[in-house]
Amino acid sequence: MSDTFAFVVGTLPFLWQGLLMTLFVSLIVVICSLLLGLLVGVAFAYASWWLTLPLRAASDILRGTPLLVVIFSIYYLLPFVGFNLQPLPAFLLALTLFKTAHVGEIARGAIQSIAKGQTDAGKAIGLTFPQRLLYVIFPQAVRRFLPPWINSVTDAVKGSSLISLVGVVDLMLAAQQVIGRTYEPLPIYLLAAAMYFVINYCLSVLSRRLEARYAYIRE
Repeated sequence: MSDTFAFVVGTLPFLWQGLLMTLFVSLIVVICSLLLGLLVGVAFAYASWWLTLPLRAASDILRGTPLLVVIFSIYYLLPFVGFNLQPLPAFLLALTLFKTAHVGEIARGAIQSIAKGQTDAGKAIGLTFPQRLLYVIFPQAVRRFLPPWINSVTDAVKGSSLISLVGVVDLMLAAQQVIGRTYEPLPIYLLAAAMYFVINYCLSVLSRRLEARYAYIRE
């Protein structure tokens, strides 16, 4: 038992850089997809058809396509149209677009769940469109937005493991490299799984605290 523990501890320095890459990719994707997804959600809810139509088409295609296909499409097809991206930015672009499509739908649903009377009330007191979003719609929609969005964040963390398919060393690829040298797959995979679990468990705890924070908002 002590030998196994010492072996696992000894592999931590090799997994550390991969873990940092996993956290970096997840953080970038979550922030970018949140910002872009909110814009897409607002467009779905309020924009004219000529803007929502291409957004709707792109969103449906991305949400209906496996993430692996999106990654390989961007990584291998973009060079044919003159965009030669390195593996890391290509993967960040693919995962961000994929998650933006999902976050946009989550934001649209949360915004459209707010009664139209709230918007009318904002207009009645002279609020501009950005002010109505900021002071009337978003504070009420956030409670409905948070639970599915946190699920989307945990999916982004798990989806980041696919970056190893384009040759970038993340936690999973670092684990596989260690296994290739030690021929001890079970403890390494269990350690990698434990790291992913800790990350997603922290996100779940954060989700519950945020939901409690906004529980004062009544339906």
